[in-house]
Amino acid sequence: MALHSAKDNSKLIFAPAGKEAHGQAEQFTRSVLTRRDLDPESPITQFHSWFGAAQRSGLVAHPETCCLSTASLPSGRVSSRVVYLKELDAAGFVIYSNFGTSRKAGDLATNPWASLTFWWEALERQVRIEGRASRLPREESQKYFDTRVRGSRIGAWASRQSQVLRPSGDADGQAPDDGRKELEGWVSEAEKRFEGEQQIPVPEFWGGLRIIPESVEFWQGRANRLHDRFLYTREETGEDGTAAWTLNRLSP
Repeated sequence: MALHSAKDNSKLIFAPAGKEAHGQAEQFTRSVLTRRDLDPESPITQFHSWFGAAQRSGLVAHPETCCLSTASLPSGRVSSRVVYLKELDAAGFVIYSNFGTSRKAGDLATNPWASLTFWWEALERQVRIEGRASRLPREESQKYFDTRVRGSRIGAWASRQSQVLRPSGDADGQAPDDGRKELEGWVSEAEKRFEGEQQIPVPEFWGGLRIIPESVEFWQGRANRLHDRFLYTREETGEDGTAAWTLNRLSP
């Protein structure tokens, strides 16, 4: 049954529920989360546990998928995009991308703070990470770059990420393309540059970004939107790089 019928049809979307145009959102009833379920010392350890559970569940197709958000200063405008988590270590969370021409590169040049959000719907779980971002050394990025298929390595060299692609008309008077041909031309140039080479160097403008967390929130869906939320907050970092964390339950 529809919950709302706007007489003036002003709302293009109102209270969608899955495949239904209108309805009540499903209740979260899969699990609960208590303090004793969490690692008392490290959100990194706790994330590793949840990530592994998502992988083993068979219910989450790509648990490494997350939303990376950055913000430019002084405007404060936020931009977000979906990326893949590629590494987790004691220091933080690592993704790889173009840091030459991309929007995220411009944001991070003015503001090192970034966030990652993971949403594992089938498990009714969410993880939110906030922290400072820093580029990985080139030699570390090369190690991951070498694992990519050749086409993706060529693509990294070819793409001027987020740059406007200019349409071009054909000589025979046909309608211009939508800009794809310019990208394909760059790919051809990169293929010729590395023709016959198996070891392709990682581009200077491409590589890893490590987000060193200052806070990590673990969220478990509960009925009536009374979710379980626990927040790890970094208190201090010792000379050996070891972090001390506080853990608090948050109101939903």
